Amino acid sequence: MKHSALALLGALALGSITLPHSAAAQEAVVEAVDKEALFTSPDPALNANKQLVYKIYRDLLEANQWDKAADYLTERYIQHNPNAASGRQGVVDFFTKVLGARPTPIRDRLKSPVVFVQAEGDLVTVATVRTEKDPKDPSKTYTTTWFDTWRIVDGKADEHWDSAVKM
Repeated sequence: MKHSALALLGALALGSITLPHSAAAQEAVVEAVDKEALFTSPDPALNANKQLVYKIYRDLLEANQWDKAADYLTERYIQHNPNAASGRQGVVDFFTKVLGARPTPIRDRLKSPVVFVQAEGDLVTVATVRTEKDPKDPSKTYTTTWFDTWRIVDGKADEHWDSAVKM
Protein backbone atom coordinates (compact mmCIF):
# COMPACT_ATOMS: atom_id res chain seq x y z
CA MET A 1 0.00 0.00 0.00
CA LYS A 2 1.35 3.43 -0.87
CA HIS A 3 2.29 5.91 1.84
CA SER A 4 -0.59 8.29 1.00
CA ALA A 5 -3.16 5.48 1.30
CA LEU A 6 -1.71 4.47 4.68
CA ALA A 7 -1.82 8.10 5.83
CA LEU A 8 -5.48 8.37 4.77
CA LEU A 9 -6.41 5.17 6.62
CA GLY A 10 -4.58 6.41 9.71
CA ALA A 11 -6.32 9.79 9.59
CA LEU A 12 -9.71 8.11 9.24
CA ALA A 13 -8.96 5.81 12.17
CA LEU A 14 -7.91 8.73 14.37
CA GLY A 15 -10.99 10.71 13.39
CA SER A 16 -9.03 13.66 12.04
CA ILE A 17 -10.83 13.29 8.70
CA THR A 18 -14.55 12.78 8.27
CA LEU A 19 -16.06 11.36 5.13
CA PRO A 20 -19.19 12.66 3.43
CA HIS A 21 -22.29 10.79 4.63
CA SER A 22 -22.55 8.67 1.47
CA ALA A 23 -18.92 7.54 1.79
CA ALA A 24 -19.58 6.22 5.30
CA ALA A 25 -22.58 4.08 4.26
CA GLN A 26 -22.44 0.37 4.87
CA GLU A 27 -23.99 -2.82 3.69
CA ALA A 28 -26.16 -4.59 6.23
CA VAL A 29 -24.63 -7.61 7.96
CA VAL A 30 -26.91 -10.62 7.39
CA GLU A 31 -27.00 -14.08 8.87
CA ALA A 32 -26.19 -17.18 6.84
CA VAL A 33 -29.06 -19.15 5.34
CA ASP A 34 -27.80 -22.53 6.66
CA LYS A 35 -26.03 -21.71 9.93
CA GLU A 36 -25.67 -25.33 11.02
CA ALA A 37 -23.67 -26.20 7.88
CA LEU A 38 -21.10 -23.58 8.86
CA PHE A 39 -20.22 -25.66 11.93
CA THR A 40 -18.97 -28.58 9.85
CA SER A 41 -15.74 -29.35 8.00
CA PRO A 42 -14.45 -32.25 5.90
CA ASP A 43 -11.32 -32.14 8.08
CA PRO A 44 -12.08 -34.34 11.15
CA ALA A 45 -10.13 -32.17 13.63
CA LEU A 46 -11.68 -28.92 12.41
CA ASN A 47 -15.11 -30.54 12.33
CA ALA A 48 -14.74 -31.64 15.97
CA ASN A 49 -13.68 -28.12 16.99
CA LYS A 50 -16.55 -26.51 15.10
CA GLN A 51 -19.03 -28.97 16.61
CA LEU A 52 -17.78 -28.15 20.10
CA VAL A 53 -18.27 -24.42 19.47
CA TYR A 54 -21.74 -25.16 18.07
CA LYS A 55 -22.62 -26.85 21.39
CA ILE A 56 -21.16 -23.92 23.35
CA TYR A 57 -23.43 -21.57 21.41
CA ARG A 58 -26.52 -23.79 21.56
CA ASP A 59 -26.29 -25.25 25.06
CA LEU A 60 -24.43 -22.59 27.04
CA LEU A 61 -24.91 -19.21 25.36
CA GLU A 62 -28.46 -19.72 24.07
CA ALA A 63 -30.04 -22.22 26.49
CA ASN A 64 -28.01 -21.13 29.55
CA GLN A 65 -27.40 -24.74 30.55
CA TRP A 66 -24.33 -23.67 32.53
CA ASP A 67 -24.45 -26.90 34.53
CA LYS A 68 -22.98 -28.46 31.33
CA ALA A 69 -19.99 -26.07 31.27
CA ALA A 70 -17.54 -28.80 32.37
CA ASP A 71 -18.45 -30.75 29.21
CA TYR A 72 -17.31 -27.88 26.98
CA LEU A 73 -14.84 -25.65 28.88
CA THR A 74 -11.53 -26.47 30.55
CA GLU A 75 -11.22 -25.70 34.23
CA ARG A 76 -8.55 -23.05 33.55
CA TYR A 77 -10.60 -21.41 30.72
CA ILE A 78 -8.70 -18.21 29.90
CA GLN A 79 -11.14 -15.35 29.40
CA HIS A 80 -10.23 -12.20 27.47
CA ASN A 81 -13.67 -10.60 27.83
CA PRO A 82 -13.08 -7.70 30.27
CA ASN A 83 -16.31 -8.45 32.15
CA ALA A 84 -15.80 -12.10 33.09
CA ALA A 85 -13.10 -13.71 35.20
CA SER A 86 -10.90 -16.47 33.84
CA GLY A 87 -11.56 -20.04 34.88
CA ARG A 88 -14.61 -22.11 34.03
CA GLN A 89 -16.29 -21.04 37.27
CA GLY A 90 -15.59 -17.39 36.44
CA VAL A 91 -17.51 -17.56 33.19
CA VAL A 92 -20.31 -19.60 34.76
CA ASP A 93 -20.63 -17.00 37.54
CA PHE A 94 -20.65 -14.17 34.99
CA PHE A 95 -23.61 -15.61 33.10
CA THR A 96 -25.56 -17.00 36.07
CA LYS A 97 -24.84 -14.47 38.82
CA VAL A 98 -23.91 -11.21 37.05
CA LEU A 99 -26.26 -11.51 34.05
CA GLY A 100 -28.83 -13.66 35.87
CA ALA A 101 -29.17 -16.12 32.97
CA ARG A 102 -31.72 -18.87 33.64
CA PRO A 103 -31.76 -22.25 31.88
CA THR A 104 -34.15 -22.78 29.00
CA PRO A 105 -34.71 -25.85 26.83
CA ILE A 106 -32.00 -26.61 24.28
CA ARG A 107 -33.31 -25.90 20.80
CA ASP A 108 -32.81 -28.11 17.75
CA ARG A 109 -31.31 -25.24 15.75
CA LEU A 110 -29.38 -22.09 16.64
CA LYS A 111 -31.30 -18.88 17.02
CA SER A 112 -28.12 -16.73 16.97
CA PRO A 113 -27.73 -14.83 13.68
CA VAL A 114 -24.48 -16.48 12.60
CA VAL A 115 -22.73 -14.88 9.62
CA PHE A 116 -19.72 -17.18 9.28
CA VAL A 117 -17.61 -19.74 11.14
CA GLN A 118 -13.91 -20.08 10.50
CA ALA A 119 -11.63 -22.78 11.90
CA GLU A 120 -7.86 -22.90 11.59
CA GLY A 121 -5.67 -25.14 13.71
CA ASP A 122 -6.95 -24.99 17.28
CA LEU A 123 -8.99 -21.78 16.80
CA VAL A 124 -12.66 -21.39 15.88
CA THR A 125 -14.15 -17.95 15.19
CA VAL A 126 -17.87 -17.27 14.95
CA ALA A 127 -19.18 -13.98 13.60
CA THR A 128 -22.75 -12.95 14.36
CA VAL A 129 -24.98 -10.05 13.39
CA ARG A 130 -25.18 -7.36 16.04
CA THR A 131 -27.85 -4.67 15.78
CA GLU A 132 -27.13 -1.34 17.48
CA LYS A 133 -28.95 1.97 17.88
CA ASP A 134 -27.62 4.71 15.64
CA PRO A 135 -25.97 7.26 17.97
CA LYS A 136 -26.89 10.09 15.58
CA ASP A 137 -30.55 9.01 15.40
CA PRO A 138 -31.71 6.65 18.22
CA SER A 139 -34.91 5.91 16.29
CA LYS A 140 -32.75 4.01 13.75
CA THR A 141 -30.55 0.95 14.01
CA TYR A 142 -27.62 -0.41 12.08
CA THR A 143 -25.90 -3.78 11.90
CA THR A 144 -22.32 -4.63 12.69
CA THR A 145 -20.45 -7.84 13.46
CA TRP A 146 -19.70 -9.50 16.80
CA PHE A 147 -16.78 -11.91 16.96
CA ASP A 148 -16.12 -14.80 19.34
CA THR A 149 -12.97 -16.92 19.05
CA TRP A 150 -12.13 -20.01 21.07
CA ARG A 151 -8.90 -21.99 21.37
CA ILE A 152 -9.70 -25.70 21.62
CA VAL A 153 -7.45 -27.96 23.70
CA ASP A 154 -8.13 -31.68 24.10
CA GLY A 155 -11.75 -31.37 22.97
CA LYS A 156 -12.71 -28.40 25.18
CA ALA A 157 -12.60 -24.63 24.87
CA ASP A 158 -9.54 -23.43 26.79
CA GLU A 159 -9.38 -19.75 25.83
CA HIS A 160 -11.86 -17.16 24.57
CA TRP A 161 -11.74 -13.74 22.90
CA ASP A 162 -14.62 -11.51 21.84
CA SER A 163 -15.27 -7.90 20.95
CA ALA A 164 -16.74 -6.95 24.35
CA VAL A 165 -15.98 -3.71 26.13
CA LYS A 166 -16.42 -3.08 29.84
CA MET A 167 -20.00 -2.93 31.05
